[in-house]
This record gives sequence, structure tokens and C-alpha cells, in this order.
Amino acid sequence: MNSQTGSRLGGKVAIVTGGSRGIGERIAYELAQNGAKVSITYTSTASEARLETLIESINALNNGSSAISIKADLRDPSSAGRIVATTTQHFGDSIDILVNNAGVELVKPVQDVTVADFGFVYDLNVRAPMLMLQAVLPHLRAPGRIVNVGSVGGRSGFKQLSIYCSSKAAVEGMTRCWAAELGASGHTVNCVCPGPVQTELMDNIPKETIEMQKNQTPVENRIGAVEDIAPVVVWLASEESRWITGQVVSASGGWAMY
Repeated sequence: MNSQTGSRLGGKVAIVTGGSRGIGERIAYELAQNGAKVSITYTSTASEARLETLIESINALNNGSSAISIKADLRDPSSAGRIVATTTQHFGDSIDILVNNAGVELVKPVQDVTVADFGFVYDLNVRAPMLMLQAVLPHLRAPGRIVNVGSVGGRSGFKQLSIYCSSKAAVEGMTRCWAAELGASGHTVNCVCPGPVQTELMDNIPKETIEMQKNQTPVENRIGAVEDIAPVVVWLASEESRWITGQVVSASGGWAMY
């Protein structure tokens, strides 16, 4: 069973942005479980010990996968090129999978939002995925797989989250345009939108919003786990999803039904 699982993405090279914790950490691990070589980007030195543990776990899989970490601030426009250059130095000139997972939330009443706040969210949540795609494209081996991580917030109105939710709506818009543009080359582009997931980022979300979402989630009235999201991303990164592109998948236990 393990060798079969390991060969599903055997020989593939993936980049996962924001992979030091939460959903990104689990995505990186499950891509590696399926045989991929994975570059994992992170921003904070505080993440390094945890990332080391993740990379050790991946290297212990003994299925042909391996992983490296790359410290990069994705708000810096030069980061994307450096991430791709480091990846190709380690794993060869081809890249097969890009998971644009890195993101940030901002909880603030609209009247208090500043110009700097707008850049803080949009430079990471919207501009960085585009710059990552531009940097990856010259190396993207058909059939390439681009998976953007959105949010159910992209189609929902939550108080004090206008900058965050609108940034995730923008990610959905880019997903469809990229799918239309890259399909002729054999590449697919899709977006996975988690509902509330038990991670550190959840600490920023108002408690009443989380309770409301939990009560309205058809599957077991519970908050999602990273293990609920990562397999959806892995499937979209695999050959089995070859006829799916330009789609937005709500991975929310039915809280949001598209």
C-alpha cells in the first residue's frame, strides 16, 4: 500500500508557500507521502524548529520524496524568483505543482482600515500568488497543477473582514482566468476554499463567527481539521483531477455549498 501511495506523485516537484504550520504544513506532508519532492516556504525564524521536524518526518518516509525549506517574505516581489531558483537548484529544472497557500487575515472595522493594511493583506494574499505563478511558469512541466488556497470568506460577508474576504474573492477570480489561459499547455488551475479550520490563525477570528459556522456545518457540526483539507489539494495536484480546472471547491463540511 505504501509504495502505491508513494508513487502517486513520484518524480513530481512541488512548491507549497506558507508551509510551516496549519493547512500548509499538512499539505506539504501529504504531497510528500504521495512521493513528491517539496519546497516549503516560511517567513518567521520562530517556525524553523517545527519545519525541521516536518522535514525529518518527510525524509523518514523513504518513498522517494524529500523536502527543503526556504525562508522568504512573499510580500517582497523578488522572493518568488528566489524560491523557484532554490527549488530548481535542489530538485532539477522542472516544477510540477504550485500550491499558493500563504495568507494573512485582518480583523478590522472598515472605517479603521488603512492604506498600509490593504497592502499588508493584498500583497501576500493576491499579488504573491501571481508572482509565484509567473516565476514557476518557465519551469512548469505539463501537466502542471496550480492549486490556490482560498476561503469560504471569498463568497461570504463577515463583519470586520472586508479586506481578507475580498482578497480571497480575488484569488477565485485569478484562478478562473489562469485556468482559461494555461489550459492549452495542459495545465490546470483550481482553488480550494476551507471553512473554519482548527489552526493558530483561527485565534484571530471572532468567537461568535466560529460558533455560528460550527452550528451551520452539516457534517457533524464541527470545525474542520487540516487533515480534512490536505487530501483535496493532493487530489487536485494529481493526475486523477486532469479534467477539473477553473473550479472552486468548498472544503467546509457543507457550510458553504457551491
